[in-house]
Amino acid sequence: MGFAVGLVFLSFVLKGKKTSCNYGPNDRVISNISKKSWGSVGHTSSEFSSFDSIAFRSFLKMASVDFGKSDREKDSCKTYYLTGYWEDKNINVELENCDEMINIIQLSKNLSD
Repeated sequence: MGFAVGLVFLSFVLKGKKTSCNYGPNDRVISNISKKSWGSVGHTSSEFSSFDSIAFRSFLKMASVDFGKSDREKDSCKTYYLTGYWEDKNINVELENCDEMINIIQLSKNLSD
C-alpha cells in the first residue's frame, strides 16, 4: 500500500517537469548534445544543403553513437561519430561536443547502404 502511495506522490511531484531517464551511454551523449546549440557545419555536399537545426534535432531522436570511432579522451571538445537517418538516407555525422555548443565537422552518406 505504501509503495502505491509513493508512486502517486512521485507522479504529482514530477508532473510537468522535464525529466528523463538516460541510463545508457548512447542516451547520455545524445541527451547532452541535444541540449546545446549548434554552430558551423563543416564539409558537406550539396545534398545536405537543407540540413538545419530542425533536421538535426529529428536526426538525434533516432541516432546512435559509434564509440569505436569517437574520441572521448580529449580535454576540450570531444569528437563523436553518430549514425542515423535523415530524409530516408542513412547518414553519418561527425561532431565536436564542446562545453556550450557543438560543431558539426562532417555530414556524409553511410556507404554501407
